[in-house]
Amino acid sequence: MATAAFPFLNPIAAEPESVGRKPSAKALSRRARQRRQIQGMIAASYVVDALILLVYAHAGTIPAIMGPAFAASGLASVAFYLLLSETGFTERFHDHYFVTPQLIVSAAIMLTFTYIVPEVGVMFLCTLFVVFNFGSLRSTARQTALVWTATALGLAGLFLLTDKPISLPHDSYLERFATMSVFVLTIGRCMFLGMFSSQMRQSLYASGVKLREAYKRIEELAELDELTGSFNRRCIMRMLDDEIARAHRINAPCSIALIDLDWFKRINDAFGHPTGDEVLRTFAITVFANIRSIDRFGRYGGEEFLLLLPDTSSEAAAPILDRLRAIIADLDWSAFSPGMTVTISAGLATLAADENPDTLLARADSALYAAKARGRNRIASA
Repeated sequence: MATAAFPFLNPIAAEPESVGRKPSAKALSRRARQRRQIQGMIAASYVVDALILLVYAHAGTIPAIMGPAFAASGLASVAFYLLLSETGFTERFHDHYFVTPQLIVSAAIMLTFTYIVPEVGVMFLCTLFVVFNFGSLRSTARQTALVWTATALGLAGLFLLTDKPISLPHDSYLERFATMSVFVLTIGRCMFLGMFSSQMRQSLYASGVKLREAYKRIEELAELDELTGSFNRRCIMRMLDDEIARAHRINAPCSIALIDLDWFKRINDAFGHPTGDEVLRTFAITVFANIRSIDRFGRYGGEEFLLLLPDTSSEAAAPILDRLRAIIADLDWSAFSPGMTVTISAGLATLAADENPDTLLARADSALYAAKARGRNRIASA
């Protein structure tokens, strides 16, 4: 099998397979290119092993024809697979790399030449380690079991049903050199495959981290109001339910405030909707900058917002809301348009015993209505 190289090892182990949908033309082209790279490396490996066989032949250990015969066998299998790949035949299968057929063919070639030239049998048996090491980068458990079983049967037949003297040539200097090359190349190939396997795991881990971060970001975006960056209505209502349940469970105080921007429709009509959007963003940013870390702030609808104040009694909540009201009123809104002023009104309600979210919101809404009725730019408590 081929000595691994990083440009093609990454894709064969980490390339996601399309499930339930046809690959795009770009994906098919990329996969075909990867298969060519793999077969190119496999072919190069057969050629290198054939050169070692020529060294053995030069030392008089085996017939000279064995090197070319081994190369021809390996290159024929590569050419056949490339033909299947280039005609698109392999794309009909989920495993378009044909891992199992390739491993079985490679193992069969090694076992066959071990039988034919047992004088250098150790070389082919060593190459089996590279074959399986390479295949493990892509094989499933089922494929691995199938190929291992087939190879085990082949080895059993070779060792138990024949009396071939499988040898490790080392009599002459040239034989020792060739045998050394066999071990050096086998160890080197296995080390490279292990190294690239480690790099792929690191790459997959890094990709997993990025994917989790992306999912987290998607979840955050799904919970946020696109315009203001505050929690959207669905999210803030869920938080309200959770906080009320927590407050009842541990008998803790909890207050909420419905906040409305005064005369916001007039702002849109007088200065335009883009300016109105900037007003909403600035208001939300200002609130975020002036609430506690435990507080939760979300857009309830339109220019109306909901502020959750956990562990906060009505006496403690009122100053918090009045401070926010004063900060909003004191901002220099003329930066958006000369003469612009923005104020807020808020209805404050504190959770009563056994009260549910609907009644608490209804009381806060009534208090907000009272604040507007009293002239706006003020806080009213239920």
